[in-house]
Amino acid sequence: MTRHFITIAEVTDPDLERIYQLALDPFDDTTLAGQGVALVFERPSLRTRAASSTAVSELGGFATFFSDDEIGLDTRESAEDVGRTLAQMYAICAARIRHHGVFDRVRVATGDRMSLINLLSDVAHPTQALADVLTLAEHFTDGDVTALRGLRVAYVGDATNVTRSLAVALLRLGVDVNVAAPARYQLTRGGPEDPSNVSGGGALRLTDSAVDAVRAVDAVYTDAWVSMGLEEETAQRRRDLAEFRVTSELMGHADASAVLLHCLPAHRGDEITDEVLDSSASLVWRQVYHRRSAMRGVLRWIKEEK
Repeated sequence: MTRHFITIAEVTDPDLERIYQLALDPFDDTTLAGQGVALVFERPSLRTRAASSTAVSELGGFATFFSDDEIGLDTRESAEDVGRTLAQMYAICAARIRHHGVFDRVRVATGDRMSLINLLSDVAHPTQALADVLTLAEHFTDGDVTALRGLRVAYVGDATNVTRSLAVALLRLGVDVNVAAPARYQLTRGGPEDPSNVSGGGALRLTDSAVDAVRAVDAVYTDAWVSMGLEEETAQRRRDLAEFRVTSELMGHADASAVLLHCLPAHRGDEITDEVLDSSASLVWRQVYHRRSAMRGVLRWIKEEK
């Protein structure tokens, strides 16, 4: 059966545990020997492209990059025809796309012959969530993901696709997650990556107070206020989210040893100040490092003998 990695929610607990393990286990560079991975980028990203191409190379394969200008999903040609074309030449396609529904359309069009990896959609960012979990485990539990149970994490700002995948991943590990955002920027129920649908794990709490969310937590997470495609809302978002900026004062309400996470790129002075981002509490560069670890784990899991 063809394996896909499109949301955290649709991957079973045993498979997620296996991905985390494969992300950190020693590797022998043969998993993708002589095989190619298509990297389709409707949206640009420094870290995602670097992590994906490096992970493919480390496993003995080669990556081919396709930009939006080259492919033009649903403008130059349909997503279905793009998928059918790539499936003739690649066993894996890792895509960073605007509309999450493209994944289902490609799966149907290709008869599920080509494995798909979600490198970001408007709904989810599951490879980032894997990297975040690996980063927290490295810092707090010597790399043991299962030992994160009971940790407390606060997400502050615009609750986006990143927030959804992060929350689903952490809640399933027994981590308590607080999300602080104004009402119009807060998580809503439903969709394929739904933190409110996680049961039996950590506790999810939504609040409109940044101070309330970070009080005594072990980690504070934030992301850009203005996502790609929303640039015309910049001024409004800066006004609406001004009280959700992560500053030294806000971090002072967290646990004294609390760490800071940000998936980058950071808009310094908007969602976060320089003094926090560049502080000793910041784990952002370990998150970058583990983007590669996460991709390695997903690729190895997809190709693992089933």
